[in-house]
Amino acid sequence: MSAHPTREEDFDLYALGALDAEECGPFGEHVAVCAECAAKLAEARGRVVLLALAAPQVAPSSGAKQRLMARIHADAAASSQRAMNTEEPAEVRTRWWAAILVPALGALAVATIVLWMQNERLSRDIASMHGAIAVQQKEIDGAAKMIDLIGSTDTVVVNLAAQPGMPKGTAHVMYNMKMKTLMYDGELEAAPAGKSYQLWVVPTNGNPISAGVFTPVPGQTDHWMMDMPEGLVPKAFAVTVEPAGGMPQPTGPKVLLGAAS
Repeated sequence: MSAHPTREEDFDLYALGALDAEECGPFGEHVAVCAECAAKLAEARGRVVLLALAAPQVAPSSGAKQRLMARIHADAAASSQRAMNTEEPAEVRTRWWAAILVPALGALAVATIVLWMQNERLSRDIASMHGAIAVQQKEIDGAAKMIDLIGSTDTVVVNLAAQPGMPKGTAHVMYNMKMKTLMYDGELEAAPAGKSYQLWVVPTNGNPISAGVFTPVPGQTDHWMMDMPEGLVPKAFAVTVEPAGGMPQPTGPKVLLGAAS
């Protein structure tokens, strides 16, 4: 089969072992050299496994086990009797059993490996989905928190004014002491080479507290939220120029400044 399969259902039929004999060989040869079709076949095998796992379990009847065991014993006794009647040499009988068991064990090993690989792939897919859900939930929680902050009557808005001779920009800080939440929104010119901007909360008592290090992209708004420490009462907010990555305490000139009301 030199061309891609024309029927999508062929992948499912091949995975189920139900493809016509005259199509099975060429199909397998093509999949062995075509990465796109190999990926589709892997997806089909995954669907087959999921269907098998999703099928409802049916409890066997009370006499099923007894009938099955009786049949197994009867077949074993018949096989033993035939072997005794034909008086086959031990070497012949060994080769006969090997001819049956070796291919069966090989097929079982291949099936086990295929199922294990599919299970690993499904586990990775599930883990990836859980990760995506966690990220989405975090974004949803953040959006809800921002809506509560903006809508609360206890929220204070502080406009930060650009300082003379400093990079141009505009920004504001919103904070709510009851919610212990702070949000920054602003646009600034690019920081000097090798430098970052750093937002500081200047409390009524104690040293300034870092509230974020950022490197603006011209034309884009910087936005983030953070939890305020317990008991923090802001006196002012400032943005300074600091070495790349920020500093424990302000060292550079003030770019933006605003007093808390």
